[in-house]
Amino acid sequence: MQKKLIAVAVAGALSAPALALAQASTVQIYGRAVFEYGYVNQDNGKPNMDMLQGPGGSAIGFKGVEALGGGLSAWYQCESSADIRGDGGGGAGTAGGFCNRNSALGLRGAFGSVYVGKWDTPYKRVMLRGEAGTEDTGLMGISIITSGQSTGAGVAGGGTSRTLWQRRQHDMISYDTPNFSGFQGHVGYSSANATATTNGSTSAKPRIWSAAALYDNGPLAIGLAYERHSEFGVVGGSNDDDAWALSGSYTFMGTVRVAGSYNRQNYDQGAGATSKKKSWTIGADWNVSGPHSVYGNYATTDDISGTTGAALIPSGSTAISAVPAVGANTGAHMWQVGYQHRFSKRTDGKLGYVRLNADSATNAYTLGGLTTGGVTAAQSNGQSQDAWVMLLRHNF
Repeated sequence: MQKKLIAVAVAGALSAPALALAQASTVQIYGRAVFEYGYVNQDNGKPNMDMLQGPGGSAIGFKGVEALGGGLSAWYQCESSADIRGDGGGGAGTAGGFCNRNSALGLRGAFGSVYVGKWDTPYKRVMLRGEAGTEDTGLMGISIITSGQSTGAGVAGGGTSRTLWQRRQHDMISYDTPNFSGFQGHVGYSSANATATTNGSTSAKPRIWSAAALYDNGPLAIGLAYERHSEFGVVGGSNDDDAWALSGSYTFMGTVRVAGSYNRQNYDQGAGATSKKKSWTIGADWNVSGPHSVYGNYATTDDISGTTGAALIPSGSTAISAVPAVGANTGAHMWQVGYQHRFSKRTDGKLGYVRLNADSATNAYTLGGLTTGGVTAAQSNGQSQDAWVMLLRHNF
C-alpha cells in the first residue's frame, strides 16, 4: 500500500509542471472551411464546365497572448491554408505551406500594436469593408475587377505583381493605433528582402508602403487608404505605382447592409508615361427573416486612361492577361444576385448567379478561377462569362 502511495505521489509531482503549463497556455485553435461549386459558361467557344474550388480562405490557425506586465502583452498568430479539396491550399497538387496566411509576432499595449510577419495590408482591409452582396474571391469574387485579385504576395521585383493591390503581404512591419471610439489607423511597409536576388545588378529596392484610416462603430463603417509600390518595375527600372481607395457600409434597421467602394490606381510606365485605372462597387445584404437573406452586387472598372498605350504586366495566378493598354472599350462590369441561408452562427450557405461582361478590347477580366488559355487574344477579348454557384462555409 505504501509503495502505491509513493508511486502516486511521484506521478503527481512529475505531472504538476505540465498541468500548470497547460493551464497557463493561451493557445487558441480556430479555422474555417469553404468550398464553392459552380456550373460555368466560359464563352469564346470553350465548353461549359462544372468547377469546384476553395475560395475565401479555408484555413486552420493558432493564436495567443501573454501578459508581460505594465499593460504590455506579446501576441502571435500562425494561420495556414487547409483546403478541404486536398490540394494543400496552394493550387492543384501544390503544398500551401505553414503560416502562409495572416501570421505575425507582435507587442501590444496602450500605444497600440506593433507586429512583423505576413498580413493583409491596410489598403486591403479598407477594400474588404466595402464589400456586400458578394465574395472577395472565387467565381463570385469582385477583387479581380477592382484590385487585380486578393491573395498572398511577396515583393519579388521583376514587375510580376504590379497590378495586385489587395495583398496579404510577406515581410511586413505593421502598426495599428489604439481604437478611439471606433477610429483606428493602420500603417505598414515591407522589407527589401528580395533586393539581393531580383535586383542584384541595380540599386532598386522594391517595397510596399500602405496606410489607412478606419471608423467602425454601430451601423456605420468607413475607411480611406493609400498604398505605394516603390520600384516595382522590371530590373533596372523605377516604376513607382500608387493607389487610393475609399469604402464604407451602413446597416439600416439591423437587417439591410449597404456597402460600396471606389479605388484609383496609377501606374508609372517610365519616361513620364502613366496608366490609370478606376473602379467602383455597390452591393447589399438583406436579412429578410430569420436565417433567410438575399443579396446583390454590381462592380465595374472604367476604360484604362493615361499617356501610354503599353499594357501592364499581369499579376496573380488568375490574372489571365496584362491589364489592357490605354484606350476605349478596355473596361468590364460584373453583377450577381443570390440567396443566403445561415444554418447557425458558424455555418452558412449561398446559391447565386453571377455574370461578367468584358469590353471588346480587353481580356484582362474573368470570373475568379477561369483563364483564356487555348484561344487567341481576339477570341478572348470582349468575353461574357456567367455561372450558377453554390457555396458552403463553416467557421470553427
